[in-house]
Amino acid sequence: MVDYEKYRDIAPYQGEDVRAAVERISKHPELLYAFACAIYKGEGAEVESQRMGLVKYVLEVLKTVGSYDDFQHKITSALLLKNVIDRSMQSFTVSGAEKIDPSKSYLFISNHRDIVLDCALLDYALYERELPLCEMAIGDNLLKHQFLLDLFKLNGAIIVKRDLPMREKYIETVRLSEYFYSTLQGGKNIWIAQKSGRSKDGLDMTHPAIIKMLYLGPKKDKISFAEVIKNCHIMPVAISYEDDPNTINKAREEVATAVKGEYNKRPMEDVISMVKGLREWKGNVHLSFGDVIDGEYNSAEDVAAEVDRQIHSIYRLWPNNWFSYDYLKGSDEHRAEYEGFDSDAFLASIKHLSPEVKSFVLNSYANPVRARLGEV
Repeated sequence: MVDYEKYRDIAPYQGEDVRAAVERISKHPELLYAFACAIYKGEGAEVESQRMGLVKYVLEVLKTVGSYDDFQHKITSALLLKNVIDRSMQSFTVSGAEKIDPSKSYLFISNHRDIVLDCALLDYALYERELPLCEMAIGDNLLKHQFLLDLFKLNGAIIVKRDLPMREKYIETVRLSEYFYSTLQGGKNIWIAQKSGRSKDGLDMTHPAIIKMLYLGPKKDKISFAEVIKNCHIMPVAISYEDDPNTINKAREEVATAVKGEYNKRPMEDVISMVKGLREWKGNVHLSFGDVIDGEYNSAEDVAAEVDRQIHSIYRLWPNNWFSYDYLKGSDEHRAEYEGFDSDAFLASIKHLSPEVKSFVLNSYANPVRARLGEV
């Protein structure tokens, strides 16, 4: 059993903290309305009615919320995510969920493309199949406003503290590791991204530091690294968006960083990216569950390599991925993979970009193919 008081500042809300957060949110319908605007785009009486209907519904349902599981089941999955899927995707499909044993807990390690949706869609996939939902690790740099903090901690967020002095950061990382391990051993699922920050170049590579973090807490109890890895039941997850609404923004950020040596985000830029990721068109979206990482692993690098191997192999490649790969090679070797794909429209959609940004966008779509073919 996890000692909630010990981890209260980083753990999802429980007990009186749930009730206090629900009360704060209920007092600010205007913030719920702003969130509704992120889901229902457009203008006119019908859209306005949908937004107001969502606010009214959430305010009513909040009266019945007593835990973050309640919030996830009654509001996030049943209402918000269903609307996001219906309004901004051609389809949302899932494979490999039959591998999940509801009597076990898992550490889902996934690639990271969207600030909010990667984990949210994993939770939705679990919700649809009546499987236990998961807690999710998220950086505190995204949660500067109390409303966002409440919203995320009511959705099972585990807060990862950024920008701490070196010694404090190490102490906090050990504490985070302890929380992860005790939560997993206590029967709860956890989601974590394979690296800090979204993949902007389409290369999904696991940072071994993420794996090393898992061991910092339990090693104090003389538990071996191999045993920790087995006990965590690590299951790689790959999510692929046919169209990533933030692709061009990511490319501009990376090109600016390469040219200037840094990129200074504008105020609220992450929030804008969250909203764009929620409301803009994503085409087809697929989420794949891999196999639990088992066996004797003695290094974080080996575990990270296995996570990468699985993610690269189960990632759903779309026609624009294969087309971009061939286009950059000046080849039509994989034409069968994008037969019927409107390549002219695809190229026209990025024609206005600078050569550097256009190249980055094309490579970001091509890189998952390179990973599948073992070229990275």
